[in-house]
Amino acid sequence: MPPAPTLIVIRGNSGSGKTTAAHGVRRRYGRGCALVEQDYLRRIVLREHDVTDMGAVAPEFITGTVRNLLDLGYHVVLEGILHRERYAGVLNRLIGGHRGPSHVYYFDVPFDETVRRNADRGFTVDETRGWWAPDDRLGVSGERVLTAPGAEDAVSTILHTSGLASAAALTPCPTRCPRCVGRLS
Repeated sequence: MPPAPTLIVIRGNSGSGKTTAAHGVRRRYGRGCALVEQDYLRRIVLREHDVTDMGAVAPEFITGTVRNLLDLGYHVVLEGILHRERYAGVLNRLIGGHRGPSHVYYFDVPFDETVRRNADRGFTVDETRGWWAPDDRLGVSGERVLTAPGAEDAVSTILHTSGLASAAALTPCPTRCPRCVGRLS
C-alpha cells in the first residue's frame, strides 16, 4: 500500500495571511498537492452565505471534496476562516478519519492588524468586527499557532513541520507522466 497523503489545514481570521501562505505552499510543492479554498467552494461554487442558521451545505461539501482528493492520492492544503462554531465537527471527522498525517495551523493576527489589512481590501472596522473570532483555534492535538506570520516564513514553516517539504508526490502525473518525472513543477 502506498504511503497516505498529507492533509494540511490552514485557518485564521480574515486578513491573517492564510490564503497567501496556502498558495505559497501549493506553488512550492508543485504537482501532486491540491489546494482547496473555503471561499471558492462556498462563495463561487455554492453561492452560500457563511451562516449557521440556514442548514449550510458548505462544511460537508468542503470536507467531502478534501476527503475525495486524499482518497485519490493528493496531498491537500485546505484553507479558510473555517470558524470553529461551524466547522469544528466536520474538520474533526475529516482529521480523525484520515489515515495519513494531518497538520493544523491557526494564523493568529491581532484585531488592529486585521482591520488594517481588510481596510486595504475595502472593508470597514464594523464589517471586520462582525467576522472577527478571537482565538478561534480548533483545539486538535498538534495544532500550531502562527502569530502574525510573514508569508515566506509561514510557507517554510508549514512545508517543513508538515513534512511536505520532503514528501514525494503520490499522484500519477508527477510520478509517471513523461513530462513530469524527475522534474519539479
